[in-house]
Amino acid sequence: MMKKAEELLTEINKVKRKIETDYPELDKYLNENPITIPNFKNPKIGIETLQEYLDSLTSLIEKYKKEHK
Repeated sequence: MMKKAEELLTEINKVKRKIETDYPELDKYLNENPITIPNFKNPKIGIETLQEYLDSLTSLIEKYKKEHK
């Protein structure tokens, strides 16, 4: 079942807060990922884009945890 945009945004916010709280050194990468910023090529943000962004945030944390055990 596909998640709704609101659910994905809630999850994205939770992961971003986790990064800001638990991994502040990764915060600089949040500003470098413009995937959720609408632009001329992608004026609307769809569920697939939100899911990809959530996945990228989650993988950023996982990669960092593996590298800094």
